[in-house]
Amino acid sequence: MKIPFSPPYIDSSVIEEVTDALNSGWITTGPKVKKLEDLVCAYIGVPNALCVNSATSGLMLALKWYGIGEGDEVIIPAYTYAATALAVIHVGATPVMVDINDDFNISSEKINKAISPKTKAIIPVDFAGWPCDYEEINTIIESKKHLFKPVNEKQKQLNRIILISDSAHAIGAKYGTDYLGLCSDITVFSFHAVKNVTTAEGGVVCLNLPKPFDNQDEYSYLRCYALNGQTKDAFTKSKAGGWRYDIIYPGLKINMPDVLAAIGVAQLPTYFSSILKERENIYRFYQDFFKTKSWAILPPFKSELKTSSCHLYALRIKGISEETRDNIINSISEKGVAVNVHFQPLPLLSLFKNMGYQISDYPIAYDNYKAEISLPIYPQLTRKELEYIVKSVEQAVEMHL
Repeated sequence: MKIPFSPPYIDSSVIEEVTDALNSGWITTGPKVKKLEDLVCAYIGVPNALCVNSATSGLMLALKWYGIGEGDEVIIPAYTYAATALAVIHVGATPVMVDINDDFNISSEKINKAISPKTKAIIPVDFAGWPCDYEEINTIIESKKHLFKPVNEKQKQLNRIILISDSAHAIGAKYGTDYLGLCSDITVFSFHAVKNVTTAEGGVVCLNLPKPFDNQDEYSYLRCYALNGQTKDAFTKSKAGGWRYDIIYPGLKINMPDVLAAIGVAQLPTYFSSILKERENIYRFYQDFFKTKSWAILPPFKSELKTSSCHLYALRIKGISEETRDNIINSISEKGVAVNVHFQPLPLLSLFKNMGYQISDYPIAYDNYKAEISLPIYPQLTRKELEYIVKSVEQAVEMHL
């Protein structure tokens, strides 16, 4: 049996929506993008949402919007994909990495210790779709307002560290009764090919800014900034007499095209009506099987406050070394089951090693990493395939323990 790790979910509705975009004669940013933005707002509950070409671009845009650059610090977890740190580096700021909790998410205690007068933003990462400790993080930000030194108008308006969530994994996750998107000032979701909802490549920047900000005004600013600082998009310019435009910001070119947005337009309603529940059912199947194994450390799923989006099933094996984990993965792969590891902590990667980050400063990140194996989780999996996956994992682990 051959079981891939994370194929995209493409059904007839997706094909029809994409075909409609192709047949319309308009394939770059236009009505499909706006429809997807409106759907995100409707389902998540945020005031405004801007679609961009990747979550990485979305993080960069959010940082630039707040005027973050050279000399500024942004606190991030050491346990995340490189894009979280690269977004900070690309705007000229310094990533300040801190360790995580046992649940893979950034440690509030470590955040508190890392804040300095140079800190302009905190980017928590909702690993695998499990929400971070937002109440604690927001409390810390409020308690450190006296250290914040605004240097531009937007920073003066907010007058504190901005909270930008890297929720690439977490669309559909809940914190309390709200979907993620309402816990931070700005939340960025990914629509990459392997994510719960996809547009092949893409992301969305969700605005939830407090007063005195007007979220609609800031959306309009960001939309312009994401199109080279141009006052009209190509769709508007194409209308009769609409050719004249201006460039008012030194913007980026990070817009999402309609032909990709069409995939998300078809997927998003299906995701919230059925796909998310199917992912939860698979997650429960894994939990029920592995909770009987003394060697298994189960990932978080639900608590009184949090509900995962079930993006990844991050199984850990107790007491194993990195080498043993790799041997287990090889044995699982020999049975035709594709598994993965999420993630190599940033200080293990050459770029960040060369910048002076050392994995010894992040012991929990390394302990989680060396024991982690991500299992396939997507709605196309059958009961027979799930049973084959867990038996393959069980046999491989017990062979190497």
